Amino acid sequence: MAAPIIETCHVACCANRTPNVLSWGRGGLIAYGTCNSVALYDPQEKCVVAVLNGHTGRVNTVQWVHREDCGRETHLVSGGSDSLLIVWEAQDGKYVECVGHTGPVCAVDAIHLDNNKLLIASTASDSTVKLWLYTGSKAECTHTISFGSGFMMDVSLAWLPGSRVPILACGGDDCRIHLYAQCNGQFRKVLSLQGHEDWIRGVEWAYGDLLLASCAQDCLIRVWRLVAKSRTKRNAQEEPFAVTLESVLAGHENKVYGVHWQPPVIKGGDQHQSLSLLSASMDKTMILWAQEEGSGVWVEQVRVGEVGGNTLGFYGCQMSPDGSMILAHAFHGALHLWTQSHGKEGEWSPGVVISGHFNAVQDLSWDPEGEFILSVGSDQTTRLLTPWKRMDQTQPTWHEISRPQIHGYDMQCLAMVGRFQYVSGADEKVLRVFRAPRNFVENFANISGTPLAKLLDTVDQPEGASTPALGLSNKAVFQGTLCNYFEIDFLCNFVCVCVSTEPPPEDHLLQNTLWPEVQKLLVSHDHSNSPFISSSHIHASKAEHAAVLLWSSTSWRQLQALPCHSLTVTQMAFSPNGLFLLAVSRDRTWSLWKRDDPATTPTNTEPHFSLYTSTRKDTAVHTRIIWSCDWSADNKYFVTSSRDKKVIVWGDCSSSEAIVTPDEPPVIRPCSSIIDVGDSATAVSFCPILCPACLLTNVPSGTISCLLTTCPSGTISLPVNHMSIWDNKPACNHMSIWDNNMLLTTCPSGTISLPVNHMSREYLLPSGTISLPVNHMSIWDNKPAC
Repeated sequence: MAAPIIETCHVACCANRTPNVLSWGRGGLIAYGTCNSVALYDPQEKCVVAVLNGHTGRVNTVQWVHREDCGRETHLVSGGSDSLLIVWEAQDGKYVECVGHTGPVCAVDAIHLDNNKLLIASTASDSTVKLWLYTGSKAECTHTISFGSGFMMDVSLAWLPGSRVPILACGGDDCRIHLYAQCNGQFRKVLSLQGHEDWIRGVEWAYGDLLLASCAQDCLIRVWRLVAKSRTKRNAQEEPFAVTLESVLAGHENKVYGVHWQPPVIKGGDQHQSLSLLSASMDKTMILWAQEEGSGVWVEQVRVGEVGGNTLGFYGCQMSPDGSMILAHAFHGALHLWTQSHGKEGEWSPGVVISGHFNAVQDLSWDPEGEFILSVGSDQTTRLLTPWKRMDQTQPTWHEISRPQIHGYDMQCLAMVGRFQYVSGADEKVLRVFRAPRNFVENFANISGTPLAKLLDTVDQPEGASTPALGLSNKAVFQGTLCNYFEIDFLCNFVCVCVSTEPPPEDHLLQNTLWPEVQKLLVSHDHSNSPFISSSHIHASKAEHAAVLLWSSTSWRQLQALPCHSLTVTQMAFSPNGLFLLAVSRDRTWSLWKRDDPATTPTNTEPHFSLYTSTRKDTAVHTRIIWSCDWSADNKYFVTSSRDKKVIVWGDCSSSEAIVTPDEPPVIRPCSSIIDVGDSATAVSFCPILCPACLLTNVPSGTISCLLTTCPSGTISLPVNHMSIWDNKPACNHMSIWDNNMLLTTCPSGTISLPVNHMSREYLLPSGTISLPVNHMSIWDNKPAC
């Protein structure tokens, strides 16, 4: 039997919350840290083409090693909270670890030496700056500069003019810029530049004429010029240099965290540096500075940013190699892209860019038609992703087009209860029901290419939603309300209805894509294929609090409480035909509930469930908390996974042998060998397509395993083939399968991945390829407790 092949088609991830975490290379790829990985994003294709995994802690800094000939970069350097520095090679995908720091690495820079060697400078919270010599197969620390109890926030390397003598600039918490030059193989301090009145957050050398830009928390940017005092010396190491203050740029109203020079280009065989400087600040703006023709005075050329929204500012900025695009990454990890309008100098417009959760993704669910995905996370948001189908592109790309809920509590669970309606739960222990507004349906039709007439089923839908000041509930906004400003004075974010033909930018997602809340249910949950039932559960340490609650999804009233477990129910799953409800718990047991025959209860028009069977602690097969469960597509079997490293398939639930006597509960036993996955199995999912059945499991080490199963004569034999398809990734806490070729996965890093058909893929980088295994995870109904 052929093994299934899975390939990643989309990764939804944002940048880490650190200043130096993003770098734009000449090959067109944007490298940025996301949780413990480095993502390589192609802004032209609008997708992540590779994810580099090597760090065991958060990635804090990423930097392409730029070439002097302005060619494509062949090396990438990253540093993380695991105190490691990693040099990645684009040609063969190998990497070398630089071990030496005793604290998290916060900034890094590198330059090319002769014979394909690299000189790397790194600074960390251990109050040191280290210089490394990278030779291809190893990296050796050649010099360490200690700053006592001080911290250097950024470093930058360059060559002294007309020489091969490297110079290092360090900016830190002492409000000074320290300059070091190499002499006899060692770096010696040559100068300290004073002027800033608060911590220096960024320093960067310009190419050619040595200009140094620095930014600080005093809201100012300083441009320094390094010049030779005398031209009589033949040796650059002996030639005296002086540093003068070129300009002080005042334009930002909050701390400035990033400065970046426009990359040089080759013109007429020589390197040409365009003196354009980009800065990013916590005042939510980026400014492009340049010298005014004639006077040479540095002035503001362009100012872009976001207005409104409950967000903080920008942590860093980068410019494309040709200077036509500028990019910022914000405090909450969002990327903000602006593109220069063709033929209109000085006019910039927002562009489409990747987005994702900035904290752990806790749950997700497919739209019943399989056209979009909803996810919730500990970043207190609900996000909706869908493919963007364009006329000029054969392959659609996935993008976030709506943020239905921005909450005040960490989100924990989610379930779709219709085409454009869902229920979500958070730490507040309240389930909230949301329904899509008209404006979302219209924009969804434009972006996904679905006919609008097929989607709109009512004429009285609200246009959008807004959140009251200090409130948590999204209030519906109708057409008549849009013009009545007296009624919307109390709204914190007033909705601006607009028609979109492309995925919206971040500020629009924050303010104008909310869904109105239609109902509240007091207490995570699962949803049946029946249009009438939704189930929920809460954290519980006593049996009276561990009941499963059934709700009507039409009247939204509680139908039934199903007590059985003594501790928190960790997940529930309805069988595909809606006749059974399976619950698993921290108490190491599972319970199976069966829907009563309507003929036996003619007076009860609502569905009613009774306990069919369950396991007991003294006879339970699992010995630790059961994390996850799922049903086979034929409703006969279900699977459970536990912290005890066991994955067990149970059944046959429809067999007459399962019923012993009317007075005793049915006995459902394992119908397969117990599968030992080697680590805590936190998520499990059956493929909804029969023959062959495909079972996916996950462990905290980040490995998803695909187990092929056969069902001859009603029996299951596991495993026919065991294949690891996802290695060295953050732990998966949710998996979901749609149809026969789509697997959706989430992880604590806040990343969502959508693989499709292949086991591995080669990603083209500047001078070669990186071949990576499939990367990501997901289950269908892993509902952590609300």
